[in-house]
Amino acid sequence: EDVLSRFGGWIASFRKYSKAALIVHSLEVPASASILDAQREDNAAEAIQRINRGLRALAGEHRGVYILDYDALVARHGREKWGDARKWLTVRLPIASANLPHLAREWLRFLHPLAGKVAKCVVVDLDNTLWGGVIGEDGMNGIHLGAEYPGAAFQELQRALLDVSRRGILLAVASKNNPADALEALNGHPGMVLRPRDFAAMRINWNEKARGLREIAAELNIGLDTIAFLDDNPVERQAVREQAPEAIVIHLPEDPMGYARAVRDCPWLERLTLSEEDRQRGEYYAAQRERVELERSVTSKEDFYRSLDQVVEIAPVNAQTLARVSQLTQKTNQFNLTTRRYTEQQVAEMAARPTWRVWSLRVKDRYADNGLVGVAIARVDGEVSEIDSFLMSCRVIGRTVETALLAHLAADARERGASVLQGWFLPTKKNAPAREFYAGHGFEVAETTREGVLWKLDLREKEIRAPEWIK
Repeated sequence: EDVLSRFGGWIASFRKYSKAALIVHSLEVPASASILDAQREDNAAEAIQRINRGLRALAGEHRGVYILDYDALVARHGREKWGDARKWLTVRLPIASANLPHLAREWLRFLHPLAGKVAKCVVVDLDNTLWGGVIGEDGMNGIHLGAEYPGAAFQELQRALLDVSRRGILLAVASKNNPADALEALNGHPGMVLRPRDFAAMRINWNEKARGLREIAAELNIGLDTIAFLDDNPVERQAVREQAPEAIVIHLPEDPMGYARAVRDCPWLERLTLSEEDRQRGEYYAAQRERVELERSVTSKEDFYRSLDQVVEIAPVNAQTLARVSQLTQKTNQFNLTTRRYTEQQVAEMAARPTWRVWSLRVKDRYADNGLVGVAIARVDGEVSEIDSFLMSCRVIGRTVETALLAHLAADARERGASVLQGWFLPTKKNAPAREFYAGHGFEVAETTREGVLWKLDLREKEIRAPEWIK
């Protein structure tokens, strides 16, 4: 209790003076000093485990505080060899020199999600990657996939990929294969852990893998640089590096026994938090396929919009939505007018100021609840309301919900006494889809700089109306 009290004080004091993310190491559980310790409940190991449970609870009480499972790190690399008793007793260095890189890599695993450098989709090959053998030559009964060696290694990779999908990362297939053969195995092989429903997109043909990755990125409306590519063939991996250099290529060892570990150790696939939207992402894309089919069947865009039965909920950020709002500022790239990244602490601080507004946007339609998919941040200064951030998940772009959110910002600005609504468009390599957003809603250019363009709308002369087909 004394140790947890001190940790609680340190964490609270740090958070009082800094908005930075804080990584707290849990404590190493000592090996039993004697046989007697294992018989008793009041031993040192049990005390350390209680402290570690308490540390997780403390981290949950603060924004931007995360636990590094130090005891698990030590166990992974061997408890007997982790420390150096001589260094500890002479100069108080607790870690053997050979293990310092392992600790550094563990820190790097946190830096990827903190910096938003994460993959949104893992695209996998099939032959000799998702299963052993070549389906077109060996047939479904001849490929290696099951609980026993050698198929166990491929089944373990599939379990690792399933874990990845449960973090909200999409799965897709890019394979040079006969589609009928590949789908027969995906659907019918008894050793399959993953099934076709687990994949948001498939490219099973004889085209180059780089082309398949670009098509998958376009279909899922994500950047090519958010796709991680998994293929056993080093020639295919190198081809993707050269032809689609933006993509993330995961190195696989020669031995399939190491495939699952390569996926689990990949920092691009790490997440620090998991929202309900993350858990449901696969279902969202299944619903999107149904929307595409509907759009093809109607005669006009307006009919399509009406048939979606869209319901939009715009609300001030709160304790329940804060993490998701921050997450969207960190990872939304394409429809993002300023691409300003904010931590949970920064979002909470802005929301607490009387001159600022932080709005979240949820979208439901006839097919699915899309969850929280949009964020708008605005500040009123006298007669001017400036849009600091305006961003939206690409899976709902093009359905006019962005106009509904902008109409809400204009109405709110007018209610707070502003006569001008303005906002910057700051171009990046990825946000071209948002370039014409202000112009398309009647804004006029007020200023142009090397960084971007400031757009203004006179609220006394112009009004932005929410589309009539959105409730």
